[in-house]
Amino acid sequence: MSAEEVAPRAVDGRVPGRRGLATRQRLLDHVAEMLASRSYRDVRVVEVARAAGTSPATFYQYFADVEEAILALAEEVARVVQDTLVPLAEGPRWRGRQGYEAALRVVDGYLDFWDDHGAVVRVMDLGRHEGDARFRQLRSRLFTRFNDVLADRVTQERPVGDDVDPRATAGAMTSMLAHVADHRYGFEAYGIRTADVRRTMGRILFTTVTGRQPPPAGD
Repeated sequence: MSAEEVAPRAVDGRVPGRRGLATRQRLLDHVAEMLASRSYRDVRVVEVARAAGTSPATFYQYFADVEEAILALAEEVARVVQDTLVPLAEGPRWRGRQGYEAALRVVDGYLDFWDDHGAVVRVMDLGRHEGDARFRQLRSRLFTRFNDVLADRVTQERPVGDDVDPRATAGAMTSMLAHVADHRYGFEAYGIRTADVRRTMGRILFTTVTGRQPPPAGD
């Protein structure tokens, strides 16, 4: 596949130059920023353009509407998962203290990912629940590679003959990570520290994936 085939395109099909790509990215960054504080239905093209230091006409050169910009953000988020979360689930076997610390790195990576991109994932979930096929397709493949790698990890770590289904286990763990990451600041409102949430998630992930208890603190 050529670079032009994978490069972002303007609405009219043109491949933007360097300045055009920078403008497009600036628009996307401001859409993402607004999604963090309001419903996507309240994001207005004129506000995005103003925040990006350009005009609505320029916005429409790159995106037909706000939803199309959100879909472009979702594509970016999918690449972030591939580039940051997948490598964390790969690597050496999860054994002993080092294995537990590897599980904690997955948790930390997921929490960081959600802080940066959770707003876009929430919009994807909303669009999927409302029956939008575009969001459904993107959401269904968002964590596919991460799930596959985590399932491979389950296969590697679990004893031979274990009746745990690796893909079901990976899917359940990915759902746990997303749900807890989305609610951890709510936990803090009830006096539950993020450090304790992190440690709990790490223990659950390590034990579920490996079938072993994590090492005692200090080991």
